[in-house]
This record gives sequence, structure tokens and C-alpha cells, in this order.
Amino acid sequence: MALLLRHSRKLRRVHGVLDWERGSIARHFSASACSAAAKGEAVSSSSVHGEYGKKVSSREARGSYSLKRMPIATGVNSLFSCGQVVSARQFSSGADLPPHEAIGMPSLSPTMTEGNIARWVKKEGDKVSPGEVLCEVETDKATVEMECMEEGYLAKIVCGDGAKEIKVGEIICITVEEEGDIEKFKDYKASSSPSAAAPAESKPQSEPVQPKEEKKEVSKAPEPTATKTEESSQSGDRLFSSPVARKLAEDNNVPLSSLKGTGPDGRILKADIEDYLSSASKGSKKEAAAAPGLGYVDLPNTQIRKVTANRLLQSKQTIPHYYLTVDSRVDKLIKLRSELNPMQDASGGKKISINDLVIKAAALALRKVPACNSSWMNDFIRQYHNVNINVAVQTEHGLFVPVVRDADKKGLATIADEVKQLALRARDNSLKPEDYEGGTFTVSNLGGPFGIKQFCAIVNPPQSAILAIGSAEKRVVPGVEGQFEVGSFMSATLSCDHRVIDGAMGAEWLKAFKSYLENPTTMLL
Repeated sequence: MALLLRHSRKLRRVHGVLDWERGSIARHFSASACSAAAKGEAVSSSSVHGEYGKKVSSREARGSYSLKRMPIATGVNSLFSCGQVVSARQFSSGADLPPHEAIGMPSLSPTMTEGNIARWVKKEGDKVSPGEVLCEVETDKATVEMECMEEGYLAKIVCGDGAKEIKVGEIICITVEEEGDIEKFKDYKASSSPSAAAPAESKPQSEPVQPKEEKKEVSKAPEPTATKTEESSQSGDRLFSSPVARKLAEDNNVPLSSLKGTGPDGRILKADIEDYLSSASKGSKKEAAAAPGLGYVDLPNTQIRKVTANRLLQSKQTIPHYYLTVDSRVDKLIKLRSELNPMQDASGGKKISINDLVIKAAALALRKVPACNSSWMNDFIRQYHNVNINVAVQTEHGLFVPVVRDADKKGLATIADEVKQLALRARDNSLKPEDYEGGTFTVSNLGGPFGIKQFCAIVNPPQSAILAIGSAEKRVVPGVEGQFEVGSFMSATLSCDHRVIDGAMGAEWLKAFKSYLENPTTMLL
């Protein structure tokens, strides 16, 4: 084993990896390598920990040369700046494939199951160093830069610019230690990746080889769709398809055997099923589409818009919404803002907007009524100690909700500065996961930018409430001694999850919020 550990200069740090409780390592030996390893140390007498802490004996591990690691971003040896990353180092039995590292699509957010490659910053043959950006990955939240941890060379890009719907863990590129090894990966195919090899390795040794040929013949013969879909999900070496693609195929009676997958190893993706359905429907709808003579263009949905659509649909279908609206007189609020902004200009700070004052008022109201700062967790209600306010920002890339953390403890100048920086990063599509994760309440303002008088927003799960702010308008109201006066009023609508926030509780929160708006100096105490 000592000899194998010296196979690569980077493997000399393997004991350091094992010292981390968040790291795990598993080494597999082929039948030919086992005899050589036995001469060095008695490998069969011990076992090593596989991925996620699973123990793998050397007997179970025969048949592969791979050394697999699952680094997590919280460890010092993480491959990328955030999320969970899959990488695997392979040792070839021949000179055509030298030691290399297969890098998989990382999980860059808690809800991410697949991602897109926006663009590659590094090109094939480029030297990479720790901390350098390999590529930009479009996640379900934003576009995130993927950084490299180890020094080496980018030998092969498996998924190029614009590659879509890449499952977390699927191989996207190959790196090597020596520059001379780059040419040997010129014809590298994704089928050599660990993710594709895993099903074959897990087969028992006693399994005959003949069924493989029968399976290929079955895939050519026409059979019912349900049978095809079921067989493709059970067999690892016939038809590769993602779970979403199989479900979509079953719902629409699409035979997977008639499709050619565009994913790694010919894997059938959701987009392949949708393209098939689109092509099939064009024939039946050709005359109907041509009759009105309407011109149109089909705009592809970004990953962010797809996820936003799914989350909003889930929210409206599963969360019992109700709405409370209140009008607040904001003359004193506008006056306070006009007094504070000259001081901000003198100190070189950002100007304070009405929305900044609204965020501060909402945060203080949540601290006063903490029951509204909660989430429904099925078996219990989780009440948060931190007041983190998400702020809805509309951009050309989609809707973003960056978060202002501990807004109840921050001053108005700090909130104004953070909101403007987050909004700028959102419009540049450069938000990082820590910029939008961990919110407990959301504020959406369509009044100031668009002049909308009043609207109802959709709750942003797992949160239990969202505040919709309308525009301020002048109204004539009764004054003292029978006189009339003009006042500025702003409408605010609170959308609540009735499972968490009862009507009286939501009304109590709105009462506190209105009090802060109408007496803004209390926010400074």
C-alpha cells in the first residue's frame, strides 16, 4: 500500500484527508493489482471507509482502480469554494490513461439537483492552480464560479459551454498532474467516468455476461412503453435516463428506446423527452398554428426561472395563503428620510430609500412578534432567533431574493449599503449562495419602482410570510377643527401561511409594522 500511496505526489497527503471527519476515502484494486499489493502489505486483512462512511473491504473492491474522495466545502481540502463536490482519481492499467482526476458537477445549493455550464474560464491544456476559476455554473439560484483546489492541467472538458441539465456528480472535466498526459485524454469519453462505471462494478462476479446481449436486442424490439421505461431504470448498461426523464416518458407514453440521449454516456435527459414531445406535437398542430397567421418566438427558460416557477407553483398548491392589508400614513417617514440623506451625502454613504426604511421596520416588527419569524416543519414549527430579510430584485435573468442578515440589529446606513450592493450583484448575475440563503422573511416592493398601488405576493417557502409594498399616494383626510389636510399613504399587504400564522397574529404584526412607519424615530432607539 505504501508503494501505491507514492504513486502520485498528491496522494502522500492521504493521511491528512483521513484525519478529517468530513472526508472519506476508498481504494479499489483490480484482480491483477491485488496480488502486487499483497506483496507490500496485507490489504485484505483491513478495510477502508468508502463514501459517506460506508466500509468497503478489499474483496468487495476488486475490479476497479479508482480512488474516490468526497470533499465538503467546510473542510480545508475542499475542491470548490462552496457546496458538495464529487471527484475521483483513477489509476489506469495501461499507458493510455495515466493517473487523472475526474471532477463532477458540484452541489452548490441545498436545493440543487442539476446545473448548467455557463462558460469555461479555463481551456483544455491550460494549467490550473488552487483558487483559480475553472468554469461558471448556472445553479437553481444564481451563476456561481467553480474554483480548483489542486494544481495540475485541464486535460479534457467533458461538458462544454452551454451544457444543460447536468446531474450533480456527473463528470464535467478531467485534470492531470503532468502536462505530457494531456494528449492521452484527447479521445476520452464520458463512459470511462466513475459515475458510468459504478453500476458495472456493483454487479456480482457470478453474473453471466450473456444477458448483456439479450438486453441490447430487447431494446431494439418494439414493446409497451411502460415495460421499456421500467427496464431502463433497472438496467445500468442498456438505456441510461434520469429519473425526471423516465417519469415524463411514462406520463406521455414515450418509448425511451426510440430516443437518442444527449447527456453523458448517451443518457436520456428531460430535455430529450421535451424535444420529442415538441416534435410530435408540431405535426398535429401544424395547420392550427398556421391558421391564425401569428408570428412568435420561443424563448428558452433559464435554470433560475424553472426553479422559481416550480417553487411558486409548489407554494400556491401546498401553502394555505391568506392576506392582510393596511394603509399607513408615511409623511413622517418621508420627512425623516429627507433629513438623513444630507448627512449620508456628507459622510460619503449611500442614500437611504423608502424601501430601506421598510426593511428596518419589518425586521423590528418581527423581533416584536417573533411568531411570524417561523417556518412550518410538518411535525413542529421552527421559530428563528435571527431576523434575515430577503429583498426581491427583478433582473433580466429572473427574480432574485438576496438576504440582509440580522436586519433588526443593523442601522439604516448599513442596510442601505448592503441592499444596493446585493441588487447590483443580482443584476450582474454574480450572487453567491451566502448572498441569498438563510432568509426568514421576504419584502417585495412594486410601489416605488413601478407605481403599483397594492398587490398580493406569494409566500417564499420555507418562510411563512411575505410583505408586498405598494406606492405612496396623496389623500385628503380630515384635519383639526373641521379642516382638511393632505397626507401620504402607503399600502402594505402581508401574505401569510395559515399553518403557522393565525389571523390575529398576522394582524398584530401589521399593527407593529404600521406603528414603526408612522413613528419612524422609534426605529432609531
